[in-house]
Amino acid sequence: MRNDEPLSSETVAMISLAAGIAANHPAMGQCQLERLRGAGVPEGQIAAVIEIARHIRDEAAEKLDFAFDQKAGGGEAAVATAPDAAGESCGCTPTPSGQSCC
Repeated sequence: MRNDEPLSSETVAMISLAAGIAANHPAMGQCQLERLRGAGVPEGQIAAVIEIARHIRDEAAEKLDFAFDQKAGGGEAAVATAPDAAGESCGCTPTPSGQSCC
């Protein structure tokens, strides 16, 4: 693909769906789901996008909570709930089913 070549509508819908889920957007990606299904994107691929986006969202919330606890003086409790450092080089850990989010 050349740099000036537009993304396919399916790719844009997957990116938009993932971003909406990760950002807790109130529309919940319903439009993108319809577009992906209408384009014949396999349900397994859609499920993978959803799983990865939820994982990134949840991991971000966990890290924000940890940082807040540290600033609030959580001490021992904050250390006990520290996010796993595995995968720090890429910024995320695999999803529960093993999907990579990097």
